[in-house]
Amino acid sequence: MRQAFEEHAAAYDRWFDDHPHIYSAQLSMLRDVVPAGGLMLEIGVGSGRFAAPLGIHLGLDPSSALIAMARRRGIEAVIGEGEHLPFRDNSCDTILMMTVICFLDDPFPVFQEACRLLKSGGVLVIGFIESGGAIATKYRDEEVKGRFLRHATYYSTEDVTRFFSQAGFAEIAIVHKARGFPVIIGKKL
Repeated sequence: MRQAFEEHAAAYDRWFDDHPHIYSAQLSMLRDVVPAGGLMLEIGVGSGRFAAPLGIHLGLDPSSALIAMARRRGIEAVIGEGEHLPFRDNSCDTILMMTVICFLDDPFPVFQEACRLLKSGGVLVIGFIESGGAIATKYRDEEVKGRFLRHATYYSTEDVTRFFSQAGFAEIAIVHKARGFPVIIGKKL
């Protein structure tokens, strides 16, 4: 999967330009729940498409090609994986993971790492493609998105809520859900 993001980073990023209604709808859903201020990190920052307009200045991604794009968008981006975050405990106020969990072998360790990084009262925001939802069905076989999504593992809102809970988050809430794209938020106590 990582190789696909390296080889097709430009096509992946351009997809958002070719589908502005989807991009703006998802960005709007995130703007409603991503708190402003403090130290904010996006795990799986990709090209910085979501981090930059949300005011998130720190990102992590395993793809060097996507990291280069994120840096051009003003993100201080580092190469790494969510299972082993190279940041201090209790250092972040907000962490975003946007359409990342479907590309992870096991999302739970990333939820644990996010919890470790967050300060008390900090929030984790997850936007994801839901199992059986309209987006998963429609774009799995589409030429550009399908290159990535046909290898994805999709989760239900119940699965993701359980990841939050088992990692130690509280006040877990589904704040948006449209066309099989939920946004869930949880707080570290």
